[in-house]
Amino acid sequence: MLDLYTTGSWLKIFHVSCATLSLALFALRGGWMLAESPRLQQRWVRIVPHVVDTLLLGSAIALALRLQQYPLVQPWLTAKVFALVAYIILGSVALKAGRSRAVRAGALVAALAVFAYIVGVARTRHPLSWAVWLG
Repeated sequence: MLDLYTTGSWLKIFHVSCATLSLALFALRGGWMLAESPRLQQRWVRIVPHVVDTLLLGSAIALALRLQQYPLVQPWLTAKVFALVAYIILGSVALKAGRSRAVRAGALVAALAVFAYIVGVARTRHPLSWAVWLG
């Protein structure tokens, strides 16, 4: 079977593009949160990130089905899914639920670190993420 995740297929390119855009939008919103900018209340800011994240999740599911690699079967994919849940929770705390700016800032930094971990898992296909290259 052709491994679409390593051959530069349109689905992989779309998934990576959505992940990059999702990160950029999250970082932008995080910066606006720290600056207490009213831009966070703009209509597009409340809609576009959710559309991008939905497309990102949809492309992830499509890749998993196409490649026949599934969470709870592939350890690296299981790690990505659990990290994704952590990222979503931390992102929610960072942008909405944090009671103070300091808590939101800490959650923002932690969410960005989890995102970096997820990218490392995707690149290495190993639950240890970037640490695989250290050993």
